[in-house]
Amino acid sequence: TLRPRPVLDWYLKRVDGAVSEARELCSPNDGISLIGHSAGGWLARVYIEEFDASDISLLLTLGTPHLPPPKGATGVIDQTRGLLTYVEKNCAPAVYTSELKYVCIAGRYIQGAPLTGNTATSDEIVAVDTPSDVAEAVMVSTNDKSTPSGPTLRARFIGQGYKQVCGRADVWGDGVVPEVSAHLEGALNISFDGVYHSPVGSDDEQRPWYGSPAILKQWVHHLLS
Repeated sequence: TLRPRPVLDWYLKRVDGAVSEARELCSPNDGISLIGHSAGGWLARVYIEEFDASDISLLLTLGTPHLPPPKGATGVIDQTRGLLTYVEKNCAPAVYTSELKYVCIAGRYIQGAPLTGNTATSDEIVAVDTPSDVAEAVMVSTNDKSTPSGPTLRARFIGQGYKQVCGRADVWGDGVVPEVSAHLEGALNISFDGVYHSPVGSDDEQRPWYGSPAILKQWVHHLLS
């Protein structure tokens, strides 16, 4: 079972360097906001726990898989090799107070589906991100133009990714991280319809991601309040 330190010290030290630069630009009474996308969200929680983070006033996460997959689930392998279990057990619970605010944002881009059952094969070539942020492409095209009678191959493919994260395939998510995994008890939890996980494979008009201008406008006020 892995622990974040010292394995991820290289990352945490870079975060600490960025926070130190922010401190130099802020007045003594100003709070500092951290934004973490995907794994960067739970790594920010580790940073808050392990480093001097007394002046961090906001942690905003975007499509972060906060929770470890359920133990013993059939066909599920913890792709973090225990890192998320460590975070859940050792990092402070999420809060939403005047001193520290957790804002956890999830995307509802596509609902996954289990492998078995009726399949509608009409789909397209799609770009997909894995939970390790490695972009992949999968062809799920067909000449059948009839109305789909069940989940598409794309939904089944993405559902298998969701299953590795939360133990279930038939849930909504951003194409990589299930909605249920991106929220934390105690935080201000928000879900955006139609939002994709990553800038890779995204389109600001048809398939926006968390950083697309129209979506950014919906959450940036948390940094300014």
